[in-house]
Amino acid sequence: MVVAVKSADVYSTGCVFSLSWLFRRDKQSDEDWDDLQHLFFQPRVGIRRGSAQQTGLMFGMEFPDGSKASTGAMGPHVFMERGQEPQSPTLVLNNGGGSGGDDEYSGTGTLWLWPLPPAGDLRLVAQWTDFGLEETSIMLDGGRLRDAAASVQRFWPEEDTNHG
Repeated sequence: MVVAVKSADVYSTGCVFSLSWLFRRDKQSDEDWDDLQHLFFQPRVGIRRGSAQQTGLMFGMEFPDGSKASTGAMGPHVFMERGQEPQSPTLVLNNGGGSGGDDEYSGTGTLWLWPLPPAGDLRLVAQWTDFGLEETSIMLDGGRLRDAAASVQRFWPEEDTNHG
């Protein structure tokens, strides 16, 4: 199992990480492989019925001050009223699709982080127990993300709320 961060797009309000993941067949029987296909392409986040084991691809972010955000806190389809903000910090996984066959499954997605993280070490954590991926992490540089945000050009001017 491989989970990779391919790139980061930085905005004035947060950033989007482009992700990809790949699972190669090992010693699974054809029946077990078919069962894994359902879990791979329709992952569920939550507690598996009858056990305390989490299931689905999950991500978390730990910030320099020790605060955390995880994809388990908000599902991928959270609707908010215009002008309403989620509780900070927020981390949301959006699956982008995938493919597979007899020997491997691959998928892509994006991870939205809001607001823009502080400078310092950011620990990005991934876990997918259904596929044998125990908690693993990489360190990202929040300072580099903030530096990139400093040169962001706004597409739309801010609306003047005092306008008649």
